[in-house]
Amino acid sequence: VPLLRNYFFTLTRLQAGQGYGSMFNCVLTVYRNENVAGFFKGMSFPLASIAVYSSVVFGVFSNTQRLIGQHRYGDSNHAPALSDLAVASMVAGIVSVGIGGPVDLVKIRLQMQTQPFIEENFQLHEAQTTVGFVEQIAYRGPVHCVSTILRQEGLAGVYRGAGAIILRDVPGYCLYFIPYTFLCGWITPEGCLSPSPYSVWMAGGIAGAISWGTATPMDVVKSRLQADGVYLNKYKGIVDCIAQSYQSEGFKVFFRGITVNVVRGFPMSAAMFLGYELSLKAIRGNQAETNP
Repeated sequence: VPLLRNYFFTLTRLQAGQGYGSMFNCVLTVYRNENVAGFFKGMSFPLASIAVYSSVVFGVFSNTQRLIGQHRYGDSNHAPALSDLAVASMVAGIVSVGIGGPVDLVKIRLQMQTQPFIEENFQLHEAQTTVGFVEQIAYRGPVHCVSTILRQEGLAGVYRGAGAIILRDVPGYCLYFIPYTFLCGWITPEGCLSPSPYSVWMAGGIAGAISWGTATPMDVVKSRLQADGVYLNKYKGIVDCIAQSYQSEGFKVFFRGITVNVVRGFPMSAAMFLGYELSLKAIRGNQAETNP
């Protein structure tokens, strides 16, 4: 899963970078300038944290759901209503910022530091025709990236773009867990006590595609805010980022990378939900054997 997420790191370049006409052009440019290794920049930090992040998000969602069931219906295993799922999803989205914010920031900073910066970004229009592109390295790795941000921007710098992440993840997780729950129940044949792996895989994939597709506009804003500050500080906040992006690139900029988001959202989410459900089944089976 983290490999898949990073394979589509071109999404960061499409959303926060400049000079790419399309995803295909972005892929070719990255390969030409940075070779195959360029597609895996910033991978180590997400790889080390994805298990913790996913466990926290799914754990918060399921435990909040059980807590609501216990207090509202007197049964933690009671079938949740739509409002219960919405509350549990929103709580998971808010909590996810604590881990996901710094991880996303480091990943984007490492990926964007080798972004070929067009000279107009530095207001050097006259030199653009002769110099072309420049490549600068600001961070030597994830640890150096975190320490540099803490030294230069303080703890608030580690959570740059946190507001945009909340605006992306709170509705995003509602459109993640709610469709999954209903689709899983709809696909599962009547009479089955639990969904089949196929039902989980299909429902999880569709839910992931829906969630990531609808989250794209705020994902663009989040990526731009987090990439901002590698060399320049262009945006004052969420509203300013939206205004500047719209003025310079039009409304379509907020849907940049939506195809990549939907394509990666299906297999990534299908794998996550399948792993989650199979792990729960295994744990419950062991508990049943231990406490007959």
